[in-house]
Amino acid sequence: MSVHLKKSDLPTVRGKYIENADMSALTWLRVGGAADVLFSPADEDDLADFLKNLDTDIPVYPVGVGSNLLVRDGGMRGVVIRLGAAFGKIVTDGVRVRAGAAALDAQVAKRAGAAGIAGLEFYRGVPGTIGGALAMNAGAYGGETKDILVEAVAYDREGARHLLSADDMKFSYRHCGAGDGLIFTSALFEGHTDDPAAVEARMAEIMTRREATQPIRERTGGSTFANPDLSLSGGRKSWQLIDEIGGRGRIVGDAQVSEQHCNFMINRGEATAGDLEALIESLRKDVLTETGVELRWEIRRVGD
Repeated sequence: MSVHLKKSDLPTVRGKYIENADMSALTWLRVGGAADVLFSPADEDDLADFLKNLDTDIPVYPVGVGSNLLVRDGGMRGVVIRLGAAFGKIVTDGVRVRAGAAALDAQVAKRAGAAGIAGLEFYRGVPGTIGGALAMNAGAYGGETKDILVEAVAYDREGARHLLSADDMKFSYRHCGAGDGLIFTSALFEGHTDDPAAVEARMAEIMTRREATQPIRERTGGSTFANPDLSLSGGRKSWQLIDEIGGRGRIVGDAQVSEQHCNFMINRGEATAGDLEALIESLRKDVLTETGVELRWEIRRVGD
């Protein structure tokens, strides 16, 4: 694929640009075309300067570790921003934890637990980064980001810095309503004091449950669909609806619905993004036709 946008079209930065960046190497599903340019800023000031000086017609899209991302086979136009080690710091203070947007959710949970801070255990079972958790109110095992967030730092498309309170985030189920185009760089969380051994025991239980019920050693992502309003689905979660219509194990190309947990899709090795999207859309169609429930994508689709 030819490069649509070049480094020479972009502002001078202290971080790193990569042209024609292979996005399949950066997503857990291991599919997708190339991004015109991948940008890893050196720090917050570098990110802000880049955004301030970038032509407003050039699209930007932040990504984390790609656990909840389906990049289409045609790739991504514009600039993909991937925050690196400078944005991965985790600091505990009392019952509070400050974490960079590139910090892994699981590492934040573990650092909190070691410091005797409870309330963040659910992050141990969330496969992603803090930036992604903020962008979608990530949650699992009875906890959600909205339950523990004090404030978040984000930059808008013009490079202006915003300090957002928990209320400003306008969280709902698997959704952040703070506004489109924000790039989160850090967050402050608050838990409560507990014995580190007790916190560790709860996290161990979460991991035992996760390994027993999810295909975590496959080329997969997070949950494919958000759970529907249970009052409208007869109490059935997404995986139960998929199972009910015979979707468990369904195959399109080299993409497959997990036999272990049918709200997870698997790349068996040679799947394309097109295979995965066709498989997922076939499930949505059949669930709607047979049960009357419309499933909503939780995995984010981007690109051409």
